[in-house]
Amino acid sequence: MQAIQEGSPAVKNVTVWITWWEQTHSVRTKGGEVTAIDFRGVQPNFGQVYANAATLEGRFISEGDDLHRENVVMLGENVAPVLFPEGHSVGKDVLIDGSDFLVIGVVEKPKGVFGTDDEDRRVLIPYNTFRKIYPGAYENAIRMQAYAGLLDQAADQATEVLRRRRNVPYNGKNNFSIQTAQQQVEEFHNIVGTVAVATVVLSSIGLLIGGVGVMNIMLVSVTERTREIGIRKAIGARRGDITWQFLLEAMALTGAGGVIALVLVNGLVLLVRYGLKWPGSVPAWAVAAGLVVSIGVGLIFGVWPAMKAAKLDPVEALRYE
Repeated sequence: MQAIQEGSPAVKNVTVWITWWEQTHSVRTKGGEVTAIDFRGVQPNFGQVYANAATLEGRFISEGDDLHRENVVMLGENVAPVLFPEGHSVGKDVLIDGSDFLVIGVVEKPKGVFGTDDEDRRVLIPYNTFRKIYPGAYENAIRMQAYAGLLDQAADQATEVLRRRRNVPYNGKNNFSIQTAQQQVEEFHNIVGTVAVATVVLSSIGLLIGGVGVMNIMLVSVTERTREIGIRKAIGARRGDITWQFLLEAMALTGAGGVIALVLVNGLVLLVRYGLKWPGSVPAWAVAAGLVVSIGVGLIFGVWPAMKAAKLDPVEALRYE
């Protein structure tokens, strides 16, 4: 961390934190207990580098706490009320994995996805205190804060420093990874794109199966209404009239299915919006696209039955029983 700070001019600030995912941690008091906590050993500048680590109550971990390996702790906003239902957790003691800690502050709950508040189960202690209590912990993570407009330079400079410090050969592959917020956004877009492609493929298969079903239904309808078709032709109906009759019926059938689907989807979105308090809506273009696709399926798969009906001979159709 120090090497990155000194050897990367584009890096504004850098901090390191440590955890031990192989062990399940818990924190408890006489008032309650919280298990499966997000337990980390952090440095004093953790709150400066992480925008979602603001102090809600009390103070943050200091240089002295870290230097002297003090048993002090900061609790997440959701952890403190469970351990201290009466409130005012600062200045009180908690037990973490059998060790006594003094609560010095409460960390503000971070904003989660979709603008909602995530559950904050963080429990933060000084970095060197964590190393003292858990000497087997080895999972260190470094977070860098670049100067405005120098993100790429900061990543390149940090990569060069890490390669030198970790003795990576000139043509060797990095034995570490650096990930920026932009890369996380790109990965998210790639995942969403993959899901979108899979959704389109599955939807296409579903539409194909549904279209074949509609075509079979219309073929049965043509067979059952052969005499009706013969009567219509006998009194002057043209081939085009018969064709459009069955095409419109097929489009009405699939269009009704599309309308039902839109009603169900809008109901689900409203349930999510008011039940989970997540923002959500069905855009107008999605409604229009859904109706066009559903009606289009009826149009495409209704062509063959409609043409079969239009080509029936009136005399033979009138004799049909």
